[in-house]
Amino acid sequence: MISKLFWASRPLSWVNTAYPFAAAVLLTGGLPWWLVVLGTVFFLVPYNLAMYGINDVFDYESDLRNPRKGGVEGAVVDRSAQRSVLLASCVVPVPFVVILVGWALVTGNPWSIAVLAVSLFAVVAYSWAGLRFKEKPFLDALTSSTHFVSPALYGLVLTGADFTLGLWSLLAGFFLWGMASQMFGAVQDVVPDREGGLASVATVLGARPTVWVSALLYAGAGLLMLLTDWPGQFAALLAVPYVVNVLRFRTVTDSDSGRANAGWKTFLWLNYFTGFLVTMLLLWWAAVR
Repeated sequence: MISKLFWASRPLSWVNTAYPFAAAVLLTGGLPWWLVVLGTVFFLVPYNLAMYGINDVFDYESDLRNPRKGGVEGAVVDRSAQRSVLLASCVVPVPFVVILVGWALVTGNPWSIAVLAVSLFAVVAYSWAGLRFKEKPFLDALTSSTHFVSPALYGLVLTGADFTLGLWSLLAGFFLWGMASQMFGAVQDVVPDREGGLASVATVLGARPTVWVSALLYAGAGLLMLLTDWPGQFAALLAVPYVVNVLRFRTVTDSDSGRANAGWKTFLWLNYFTGFLVTMLLLWWAAVR
């Protein structure tokens, strides 16, 4: 079961939610070290277990038809384990949430509770039966992006950051990046999603239009970086590899949409390279101040 939970939590993607929170609180400052560690660990594992564990349980029928599932890109949770995975996905985050909410109540920070509540609602609503935001075209991309931007926003609100135009531009650019990534990720699943009876922005728009929309959103994210504080403008260049990667599949059709998986694999390692460069920029930004 531990192995099932490990793979269900998508370990390759842990950093995508823990990093934004950790970067936000460390650069803003003002929190005790134990709370920084606890929050980072929460967004590293329990948060991802909740997000992806719930997804794997309710996406079982589609995942069975998806050749890329069963490894680092997503587990196929057999029926006998689904109840346990779902229970663990809901229970493991609870102690962390209780402590984080308790800290906010003690320090008088209700806005951080509100942001955390929206973040957790997005995690559940994306996949849970009866809500299934992932099957509501465009709302699926908005919700998915919330999964990754909300940890950063939560960290900023938790530390009482000053929300300048540059900071709002950074968050908006990050949000467009998240939407673009979700849309491009959906392209490779057009065939299995349709066979499994699932809807997405890619199944509605079609593979090729979704690729182009994704490229435009990446470009928009890069342009928003030009409004950030120096030296944040250099982050605009980081959008270029994503645009190039996506446009490699500009001629993809619905029937051969599975070949976009090669671009998704590039996206996975590209995130680590981009993360390194973002870290260098953040350290430069901190040194300037």
